[in-house]
Amino acid sequence: MSSTPRQSILNDRHRALGSDLSQSWNDMAIPQNYATDPYDEVAATRNRAGLIEVTALKMLNVSGPQATAFLNYLLTTDLSKGAPGDSHISNIVNDAGALIDDVLVYIDGPNQFRISHGGGALEEAVAEAIGKFDATCVRDDDVHILSLQGPVALDVLSPHTPADLGNLGYFKHLKTTLFGRDVSIARGGYSGERGYEVFCSRKDAPFIWDSILEAGAPKGVMPVSWTCLDTVRVESGLLFFPFDMTHGDTTPWEVRADWTVDLSKPDFRGKAAVAASKGKERSLISGMEVDTSEAVTPGAKILAGGKEVGVVTSTCFSQHLMKSLAMAQIEPSHTALGTALEIKDGGKTLKATVVRMPFYDPLRLRTNPPARG
Repeated sequence: MSSTPRQSILNDRHRALGSDLSQSWNDMAIPQNYATDPYDEVAATRNRAGLIEVTALKMLNVSGPQATAFLNYLLTTDLSKGAPGDSHISNIVNDAGALIDDVLVYIDGPNQFRISHGGGALEEAVAEAIGKFDATCVRDDDVHILSLQGPVALDVLSPHTPADLGNLGYFKHLKTTLFGRDVSIARGGYSGERGYEVFCSRKDAPFIWDSILEAGAPKGVMPVSWTCLDTVRVESGLLFFPFDMTHGDTTPWEVRADWTVDLSKPDFRGKAAVAASKGKERSLISGMEVDTSEAVTPGAKILAGGKEVGVVTSTCFSQHLMKSLAMAQIEPSHTALGTALEIKDGGKTLKATVVRMPFYDPLRLRTNPPARG
């Protein structure tokens, strides 16, 4: 049996761009690299726009009279506070209050939702709980997701849709057409830039992929790989489940996801345990700049005065910032900005300093610029 049972219809495009599709995530082969230099792809994303396929995310459609109640039981956020067209980042914890997945929920209408998730245990949790509610949850393996990320993304897409993308708010979405094909477009992404994610059918994906690249060519838009995506998401301080959750039973507080936990909800799975764990953080996700010209190895140990105080989780060498960046889980007593630490990476001992995250655009003005007066 194939280890990648899910296959994108765009695989031929990825191969033509130089990917061997030998790596996979979430049961789907992904273009980890193209023939182009990943740093050129990062430059395109930061200064123009990059197009990446993120169909490897899994999409679930949730509906039924008790769909909202079901998701409010399952998730840490309160979806009843949202409105159609809103999107919510949320988390799922188990009965012990430990993170088992993070998700993005799209509210399409009353008791109508789409959920995007990665490699966590969302679907196992759904299977355990959904029988208690008058709701259905169905995987959508037809949908393909094309993400255009970068400062010219709006200019590229706007002429080809009747939707008013310029006034589509951050973390909002709508159903419309793009290049004459039915799509849902969400404003967001994983790059730290203004971007849009296009949800389309499998049959329309090649046409829309080609059309975006054709429309974007005069503005320097190019396809970008998952290596590029990982670099821009680290620069932007965006977490990747489970790689930045190192305890195995990491709590939302330990990844500074307080804003995803609504303890005012009457109840949700693991609520009591999550509430009890607040203030008992073993570590906190933190940013570090490392005195080296290379990316540090994830999993490297962090030391203070010879004592181990943390572990490196996600890293990159940012040519955009000309710094070696590391996200890390560090004991709370050593997370103050400016704290000097050491990293043991193989046979090397590297000096590192705790710094503010995100490393790039710390106020997130690129993704969510202030309204103009």
